[in-house]
Amino acid sequence: MQTVLISVTKDTIRFSYKNSSPSQINLENTNVINDNELAFSIEYIKHNTKIISLFIKELCKEKNVYRATIDSNELALLLIDLLKKNSYITAICIREHASLTFALYEKIIENKNINYIEASFIPQFMIELFDKKGIRSESRSEIFYTSQFMQGNNLTNYSKIFYKMNIRISKVFTEEDEDDFLAFCNINKYLKTIHFDIFNKKDLETILQILIKNKIKNVTFLIYDNIGDLKTIEYLKKVNKKIKKYKFHIQLVYSKDYLKNNIFAQIIVNTLKFCGLIILALILCVVSYVGISNYASLKEVSKIQENVKTTIENADEEEIPEPTPTNEDHVIKNTYISSLFSINPNVIGWLKVNNTNVDYPVVQYTDNDYYLKHNLYQEEDKNGWIFMDYRNSIYSLDSNTIIYGHNMYYSGVMFGTLTKAYKKDWYTNPDNLVISFNTIYETMNFQIFSIYKVPLTKDYLKTYFDNETDFNDFVKLIKSRSIKNFDIDVSYGDKILTLSTCTGDNQRMVIHAKLIT
Repeated sequence: MQTVLISVTKDTIRFSYKNSSPSQINLENTNVINDNELAFSIEYIKHNTKIISLFIKELCKEKNVYRATIDSNELALLLIDLLKKNSYITAICIREHASLTFALYEKIIENKNINYIEASFIPQFMIELFDKKGIRSESRSEIFYTSQFMQGNNLTNYSKIFYKMNIRISKVFTEEDEDDFLAFCNINKYLKTIHFDIFNKKDLETILQILIKNKIKNVTFLIYDNIGDLKTIEYLKKVNKKIKKYKFHIQLVYSKDYLKNNIFAQIIVNTLKFCGLIILALILCVVSYVGISNYASLKEVSKIQENVKTTIENADEEEIPEPTPTNEDHVIKNTYISSLFSINPNVIGWLKVNNTNVDYPVVQYTDNDYYLKHNLYQEEDKNGWIFMDYRNSIYSLDSNTIIYGHNMYYSGVMFGTLTKAYKKDWYTNPDNLVISFNTIYETMNFQIFSIYKVPLTKDYLKTYFDNETDFNDFVKLIKSRSIKNFDIDVSYGDKILTLSTCTGDNQRMVIHAKLIT
């Protein structure tokens, strides 16, 4: 008799087929259960879906499981409905060496808790569909590209090509490289930066033509070739003007040694001397503009906060709308947060950091870009708003919950005063080291255990971990960067809250705290 074996290893629950001999227990009437393994017949599952679903959910809760691995597409079609109301499972891995089926795609997107899917092969169109639903997909099958461009950028499968944000050009393009770059542009949706280790006029023009042809915009070109030839610099200036309409920008990045020893640095100094008066006038204008702009920003945010306060005070609990989508397994505890649905249905929580201006409702969207440019009213606003990573869930805290906000330093709005945490008189005050982050379902406090600034990187933005070793390595990394040893133990299974803001184009300030209540 064919049965389904369900086993748990650390943070992963696995579903696989198991062929039972006739002498084994008839699982249509009896289920075999122990702490780490369950076995049910196919028929038993079909006729007792609700019971098994509840049992698996409790098992995931008890074992801190967030990831499910399923041996085949066929088995996944049978079992995916068991996870539909399981808010603990956010990642799924299909182990079968086969293409993900469209029928399974439809099942997965119906599950509002899943934000990550891994399979041996995921068709290109399906990766794009998953992306539109806010689900990150990863294909394990390799594409055997031979061009140095693909190899040098580790573009070995479609999902890596699709999500790649930064690429590097380290050698002169061959015809094969040009063909593969065109293929890359046909697939990729997130390209933001192209790094040139060497500058080649033909390659730059070829890449620009391909980008324009594919209607790709908002790309920065960083050239590290220490260019000192004035003709080349003038050529790049002219190109910069022409490509401005496509929101492209070319920037020369010089090494410190080159600037120190090369005459080009002296040219810059002389130019600055001649233009000193003009620059001074411009600075005065900019300072005046910034002052007015910051005052307007502060006034606008204050107006929004006043409206939030009024909405909370005047809220009638019987008239507060339900969240969308609703979650039957969670009870709304913080109605002061849910009362703000009338302002913005994307509100999911409230964040407060002591002795800073950070005391805002938190929102969440289907990507991490929207609230960089929109405020709580969903209006375009350079201040943006405080928002939670789209990969995180408010129904069940991930291993690492991430909250972002702009560092509006001069006006002090959003995360503009969060940089106070880097000062000794702030982080030595115990009252400042407990962060309050509440959702509509939970009231929580987090103890700070790491504060640091770091060059632009994404290594602290992981929301889940493959295993205990992966988690411990992550904690070791972020603790090693901290400006102070806060002597806080963080163990596997603890929930981490991460606050992230910029302190410059290429640097981030980060605060990590663990859930204590």
